[in-house]
Amino acid sequence: MQGTLTKGIAGFYYVAADDGNVYECKARGIFRKQGVTPLPGDRVGISLLPEDGKASLDRILPRKNTFVRPPDANVDLLAFVIAAKHPEPNLAVLDRLTSEAEGSGAEIIICVNKTDLASDGQLEELRSIYEDVYPVHFLSAKTGQGLDELKQVFSGKRCALAGPSGVGKSTIANALLGTEAAKTGDISEKLRRGKNTTRHSELFTADGFALFDTPGFTSFEMGQLNERELEKRFPEFRPHLGKCRFSDCRHLKEPECAVQAAMDAGTIHKSRYDSYVGIYAELKEKNTY
Repeated sequence: MQGTLTKGIAGFYYVAADDGNVYECKARGIFRKQGVTPLPGDRVGISLLPEDGKASLDRILPRKNTFVRPPDANVDLLAFVIAAKHPEPNLAVLDRLTSEAEGSGAEIIICVNKTDLASDGQLEELRSIYEDVYPVHFLSAKTGQGLDELKQVFSGKRCALAGPSGVGKSTIANALLGTEAAKTGDISEKLRRGKNTTRHSELFTADGFALFDTPGFTSFEMGQLNERELEKRFPEFRPHLGKCRFSDCRHLKEPECAVQAAMDAGTIHKSRYDSYVGIYAELKEKNTY
């Protein structure tokens, strides 16, 4: 029998099987030997055990993609959530996330939550940075602004919400799913940072789409990305690649660099270019050791 793994907790995996039932499963030892961890979103094969409602997780079907953060598999659409205010958006972290996700095959969008707390000028600045790179959706989970439009974007897809703590991912998930399945937490008034209340990644089904709810995070590990590949992970760079004076241009301080020229002309936003420079330096240092 086959099904979809919805969550894993303390070595137990919960599979929504194609027969309409949910089974608690223990994974076969072969996964540990192979160093493979079943992930929410995996299509899996299971076999029923004599115990009522219990099953063995026997195999994982081929994956479309996998993510370490968020720890999900087979994601069709990855929505990176930032807050317009409280906490202030950290665009360097956001750009690290999108550059990593560019290699996944998942569709990428950006959701700006808490629009009710920000000025028009603050929202327009975020729009100007990203509107020519990724679809940008402005939301207020508190007032409901933009949620119906987001449901239409999610329709027919397995979608993951990712982003730092406190930006409202769980509140958005609750609003989209019409349930309190994803707990929400108070925001620390002193630090204006979210208290991470989501302890595991879980796949929820809704009317017409599926939604992962994932633990919040404020740091990000770049995985296997190499600094020489980074230029291809910034979509707005791509039209200018191969047009620099030097074929091995790093787009840092080289003369007659097409990417730097595009930034100077305003075709590439300076905020995004600065993120590229910062990520490049991090990757180069990491890959040196």
